[in-house]
Amino acid sequence: MDEVGARDLAAKALIFIAQEPDRIGRFLARTGIGPSEIRARTQDAAFLGGILDYLLSDEAMLIEFAGWAEVDASFVTRCRHLLPGGEVI
Repeated sequence: MDEVGARDLAAKALIFIAQEPDRIGRFLARTGIGPSEIRARTQDAAFLGGILDYLLSDEAMLIEFAGWAEVDASFVTRCRHLLPGGEVI
């Protein structure tokens, strides 16, 4: 896994979040960004890392996402480490 793969996973996570009105509503409220800003921020690696942080902050949502994306939940953590702001492992 490299940063490109981590970015791809974060993009998938954003799609997952956006598919459910309650999830995207909570995401927007927590991040403070507006819906119109999301598209512009999808190229920002730090924003993508924040998306994974958001998933990792809610175990139930993380497990649901992992099933949806067909990845192990621990894979999300490993990907998070590859984006800005992630712990060095």
